[in-house]
Amino acid sequence: MNPQQITVLGATGSIGLSTLDVIARHPGRYRAFALTGFTRLDELKALCLRFRPRYAVVPESGAARRLEDELHAAGLATRVLAGSEGLCEVAAHPEVDAVMAAIVGAAGLRPTLAAVEAGKKVLLANKEALVMSGALFMQAVRRSGAQLLPIDSEHNAIFQCLPSGYGQGLAAVGVRRILLTASGGPFRETPAAELADVTPAQACAHPNWSMGRKISVDSASMMNKGLELIEACWLFDARPAQVEVVVHPQSVIHSLVDYVDGSVLAQLGNPDMRTPIAHALAWPERIDSGVAPLDLFAIARLDFQAPDELRFPCLRLARQAAEAGGSAPAMLNAANEVAVAAFLDGRVRFPEIASIIGEVLQDEPVVTIDDLEAVLLADGQARARAEGWLRRHNR
Repeated sequence: MNPQQITVLGATGSIGLSTLDVIARHPGRYRAFALTGFTRLDELKALCLRFRPRYAVVPESGAARRLEDELHAAGLATRVLAGSEGLCEVAAHPEVDAVMAAIVGAAGLRPTLAAVEAGKKVLLANKEALVMSGALFMQAVRRSGAQLLPIDSEHNAIFQCLPSGYGQGLAAVGVRRILLTASGGPFRETPAAELADVTPAQACAHPNWSMGRKISVDSASMMNKGLELIEACWLFDARPAQVEVVVHPQSVIHSLVDYVDGSVLAQLGNPDMRTPIAHALAWPERIDSGVAPLDLFAIARLDFQAPDELRFPCLRLARQAAEAGGSAPAMLNAANEVAVAAFLDGRVRFPEIASIIGEVLQDEPVVTIDDLEAVLLADGQARARAEGWLRRHNR
């Protein structure tokens, strides 16, 4: 059997590197067909030298020429493409079997959608693509016959706990609700009055997971869980009221599914993204991920509590956007990306992330999303409004 050809969008990030680790464990089964990177181009070069992909993609043409020359000098025939067009090309390439969609933020929308429209097996780690384009994204999945497999540990857990053939609403398969677990992040017990003084370094110091800076801040604000709530609604055909967030500090139970007969199914495992990646790569089979077996005796206890939406208003804002529908989730995501970038740059305080998002959602009208251009227009308008907040406050 020939190895499956895998495109890894966002190869230098934490999800991309974990994906390549799993691929390396099964060289007869998988091969890296294309690797993409954005800022860590030296790391991308090192990955190309190790995995020898057919294609690589970088942001701009000058960097593409330099990298291609360097790879050719090292004896590789890797072709290096540039920009969004290059990303879409390697995502939809006819020889590609599966695409790991791990580009963070709105930048991942176009290539992920290109993979879906090409009917690929899409391993979805870029939740923002689905948050932004919701109905359009899922319509494209149904139209093309693409196989969509969730990589977020929570959504992968839900997928594992649902029966096969889901997609007609939770009630059709006897499900009462989805319980989406959250670690609570580094500020779970920090008094609300002290959040104004937390630093980007503190926000990025997640107690359980090793993640990139943007998603780490989202976890600290619980916006990540809000985005996951919206993603769960689209993936599993659920209403926002059917998705409940549960704070579970140990990050051992990755999510649960509550059935109408009183059964609650949970997926457990060590907090390591190689588990959902290996599950999705091999589905419906199982392969070794390199993750250590779960030791329940060492864990000893599992704790649960309700989320504090007064301390973490981003979760409340995300639920409101999910309920509003239309362009609201795209605007929520755009405003959050601007606000988080400003926080990481030291221009705003941590609680002001929610202030920026709240103002954008309050001031921008919610419109129906009919096509990709409408998604991008809502995204651009929300970013402009968020940047306006920064200018008005001299940030």
